[in-house]
Amino acid sequence: MTMTDTLTSDVIGRRVEVNGEHATVRFSGVVPPVAGHWLGVEWDNPERGKHDGSHEGTVYFKCRHPTGGSFIRPNKVNFGVDFLTAIKNRYVLEGELEEEEEEEIVTIGNKPVETVGFDSVVKQQSQLSKLQEVSLRSCAVNGAGDRGGIAAACPNIRSIDLSKNLLSSWDEVVAIADQLRRLEVLNLSENKLTFPSGSPPPSGTFSALKELVLNRTGITWAQVLCCASGWPVLEKLYLESNNIIISERPVDVLQTVKLLDLSSNQLIDENQLFLIAHLPRLEQLILSDIGISSIHFPDAGIGCKTSMFPSLQYLVLNDNQISHWSVISELDKLPSLHALSCARNPLTEGGRDAQTTRQLIIARVGQLRTLNKCAVEPEERRGAELDYRKAFGAEWKAAGGHQDPGRDRPSADFLAAHPRYQLLCRKYGAPEDGELKTQQPFRLKNQLLTLKIKCPNELDQEVVEKPLPESMTIQKVKGFLSRLLKVPVAQLLLSYESPKMPGREIELENDQQSLQFYSVENGDCLLVRW
Repeated sequence: MTMTDTLTSDVIGRRVEVNGEHATVRFSGVVPPVAGHWLGVEWDNPERGKHDGSHEGTVYFKCRHPTGGSFIRPNKVNFGVDFLTAIKNRYVLEGELEEEEEEEIVTIGNKPVETVGFDSVVKQQSQLSKLQEVSLRSCAVNGAGDRGGIAAACPNIRSIDLSKNLLSSWDEVVAIADQLRRLEVLNLSENKLTFPSGSPPPSGTFSALKELVLNRTGITWAQVLCCASGWPVLEKLYLESNNIIISERPVDVLQTVKLLDLSSNQLIDENQLFLIAHLPRLEQLILSDIGISSIHFPDAGIGCKTSMFPSLQYLVLNDNQISHWSVISELDKLPSLHALSCARNPLTEGGRDAQTTRQLIIARVGQLRTLNKCAVEPEERRGAELDYRKAFGAEWKAAGGHQDPGRDRPSADFLAAHPRYQLLCRKYGAPEDGELKTQQPFRLKNQLLTLKIKCPNELDQEVVEKPLPESMTIQKVKGFLSRLLKVPVAQLLLSYESPKMPGREIELENDQQSLQFYSVENGDCLLVRW
């Protein structure tokens, strides 16, 4: 709907749309010397405006940005539609009400009544009542509309996307949700909402709500905690891009939350995370793009587990400022962590090989099953831990490490830098002197491996030794062997055996992986069959 020139102060704070751009009304009235009624609006996009709410020296309203304001004629402004109107506009087929509009005679009581389009109305009502998942993104929804209308027309809705609409307050959201008692998923992103300053009384409005998306709504942490008492079974909460500062510990609220997304809130630091560290059911924590550079769990020493984040299984640290390996080592203290994403950090975007970086992370966090959404297979873990043990072996020995357990006393500084190293020595044995001579921590991909090549099914084929780069893929190894043995690549089957694992043969089944991936080492034997 559009507004006429007969406007009152009731419009102040209302959300509006003008030519596809959203704004908030900050002023309604006359702006001399130009005649007529004007609305002063503050744009969501400050580049859309021309001033800060002032005109010829008079301040009519204030904006957060010096070019965030404009004066608009009321007939140019769209104040939106109510929820039920938007539902009908999107989910009732155009022309449905005009179908079969021929005159019909029905009997109500004993009186014949003429009707037009009666079947279409029934069909429309039936269609709306079946709706369970609704998307009204960018449909200019401004509120609930007539009391009880939503509950009567579409009571079975379980999921609503109300993102980027014209809702201006949490009260309007409550008025909609109060009529949808089965509501489980609600997306309110990109609505500039005002939230209650005090805890609203529990009403049962959101008694079934499990997922709530409040990205870019302007909500504060204090307002989250105020409203959270009304979300008794909430499991997923998305709070991206709200300039949030975690100011206090959740007490008796958010205790059911399993997923919390705090991405792109650049004011959050390490100490603030301690305030949410004891949410009992938190399994997924998304901290992408918050600018964090360090994480430390002061309650846990080397080799111990922290009492913080007891249920956390998946942590996302993409697009941050992590540049020290100590941060990765610290994550090994999380007792339930199984999955980690930490892409696009200075630590991972440095000059070293991406595969080597991945191995170092796997070796430092012992319980990881998934890294950057790729599964960590047992053989990859074994290879990563063996390479890590070898790569830092010289440093370990120089710091007081020794193959003799009775003389093995590495310094506190070494143990702080490599908390899992002693565990790896117990798991695989301490590195031998021969291994230490070839250690090159961040140039493993350039090492040459001297490998025996044996053809178990070909008795006349002699065993030969060949140097192959550790970074060579299995596909390229097959190409080399095809030329060496005069056998088509498609017929070759590769595996290897190691003196460290007598009696065990490991298949090299993935052509795209490297010898390093499979932990092939100097002196191992490639077994070639066709």
